[in-house]
Amino acid sequence: MKNEQLNNSAIFPLGQKVEKNFIGDAYLQMVFTDPEPLNTSIGNVTFSPGARNNWHSHNVGQVLLITGGEGWFQEEGKPAQFLKTGDVVNIPPNVKHWHGATKDSWFVHLAMTPGETDWLEAVDDETYHNL
Repeated sequence: MKNEQLNNSAIFPLGQKVEKNFIGDAYLQMVFTDPEPLNTSIGNVTFSPGARNNWHSHNVGQVLLITGGEGWFQEEGKPAQFLKTGDVVNIPPNVKHWHGATKDSWFVHLAMTPGETDWLEAVDDETYHNL
């Protein structure tokens, strides 16, 4: 997804650049943070080409709704899954994983996260570039 396509198809504002727990340029726009009625935060995350987050897990799980571009999702010990607009990823509690853009596409998803995130080590370049 090219930058101009991203701007024309964006549902939510780009948000603020994320400085921690990501490699490359990524942006977060919180969409929902009210503890009632769901006690779930919803963030719109935008990854520039090649950007990705660190390995991490969620104590209650997470759901990703892919809204633009192309990306990757990988659980520890399993092959990476290619993601595109319209895909949904249901991540069980306490599963170590990462997600991010492909090398040549922007990637946008809504992350629905009830509970806490345990941030871990970065996804090394070798792992990412071998996808």
